[in-house]
Parts: sequence; C-alpha cells; structure tokens
Amino acid sequence: MISRPTITVASYNMRKAIGTDRRRRPDRVLQVLQEIDADIVALQEADKRMGGRGAAVPHELIDEHGLYKPVPMLVRHKRTMEMFPGGARVEQLLKTNTRNLGWHGNALLVKPHVEVMDVAALHLPTLEPRGAVMAELLVHDRPIRIIGMHLDLSGLWRRRQMRMIIETVRARPHQMPTILMGDTNEWRDAAGCLKDLDGAYRLAPTGPSFHARRPIAPLDRIIVDHRLAIEASGVHASAEARRASDHLPVWARVAF
Repeated sequence: MISRPTITVASYNMRKAIGTDRRRRPDRVLQVLQEIDADIVALQEADKRMGGRGAAVPHELIDEHGLYKPVPMLVRHKRTMEMFPGGARVEQLLKTNTRNLGWHGNALLVKPHVEVMDVAALHLPTLEPRGAVMAELLVHDRPIRIIGMHLDLSGLWRRRQMRMIIETVRARPHQMPTILMGDTNEWRDAAGCLKDLDGAYRLAPTGPSFHARRPIAPLDRIIVDHRLAIEASGVHASAEARRASDHLPVWARVAF
C-alpha cells in the first residue's frame, strides 16, 4: 500500500503581534511559528489596522528569519497620504513602511518548497471591511487550495461570509483538495456558519484556542474537504504562544 504524502497546516490569529503582556513583539510570532513548523500558515490580524495597514511582522523580519515566504496577494490597502494631492510622494520622502502582508489582515505564509500557482483576494459581505485570501499551491507535486479567513462577530454575517467562500471554491476552474482555516468567531461546532459546510467539509478536532491564558472557546478552526485525511491536530500551547497573542495557534497534519 502506497502511503499518501502529508503536510502540516496551521492557523494563527496573531493580534497584530501584540501579546498578552500588551507589548508588540513580531519576533515572538515568528518564534511560535518556528515551534509549530507547519508547511502552510494562515494568519489573521497580520496587518495593522490603520492607514495602509502595514505588516505587523515586517517583511524584512520574515525574510531574515528564513523559514517562510509570504504569498503575494497582489492587492494593497489605500495608504493614508494617498488621499491628498502628492501624498504618495510624501510617504516616499518620509520612508513610511505601510506595505501590507495580506488582505484585510489575512495572510498566508508558506515554506520555500511550496509553489504558488494562483492567488485571489476575496471581498466578503459585511458591514465593516472584511476579506479572505485564497492560494492554489503545489506541494509534493500535488495541488491544494488554502483559504485563510477571519469571519465577522455577527452570526448573520458569518453565515453569509462562509456561504460566499464555499461558493467561490465551487466556482473555481480547477478542482483540488481544499482547506479553510482561520478565526471563525464561532463557538459552536454544529451550528451557525459551520452548519453551512453541508457535509462537504469536516472540522479538524483541534480544541479551544481562546483566550490564550485560559482557552475555553474553539474560535480558530481548520476545515478540510472530504479528499483529505486528518492524521493529527491540536492547539499549540507553548509558553511563548501563551504570551505572543490572545489566541493560541491551531494545527493539523493531513494526507492528500
């Protein structure tokens, strides 16, 4: 019997690199990711909230760390100074670093051996700016689709957003195994937006991830389609992870 290749994926709401000690320490985020050592990571709150939403973990720090490369989403948020005549030139002169890492705070990181075939930034229905990111990747010469998301606090909008994500996947021209992961803001396993998965996907049994100091809520989810086998999954609860964000990262090892 030929064994199927496996990959490890992880999802982490990094809270703009602000830890439970209220200090912004992007180096701790990278340390936690190094501990998990996943092939593909979906980040939430990866960009700062204001202006051009510059990366909370600077690109230069990611490059220097060397474990991951960001998946380029080919979109950017409008920067504050661009609202005024000559504003872009002012930002250049001030050397303001507002280059975002993802889209509406969602970002994907992959190890160097993972090939990026296609990407898309998704606009999600909501009353406030929300989005998701999608990448179609090649790992071990096999295609896999990853969607990183951070759903709304409102249950009604969460359901609309999940439906749109699933419809987007169905409409893609190439079919391939798909993983949805991120902060769903959904406490219940079989209700709310997770009920709309409609049997085509299943939840990896990762466990509670929020709050990092005393996790009781399974807000962060890894959701895989029926073509993937979940071999192992869990919450990464190291001492560094408990300090680096108010969410703990979740992970899963899947065969495809």
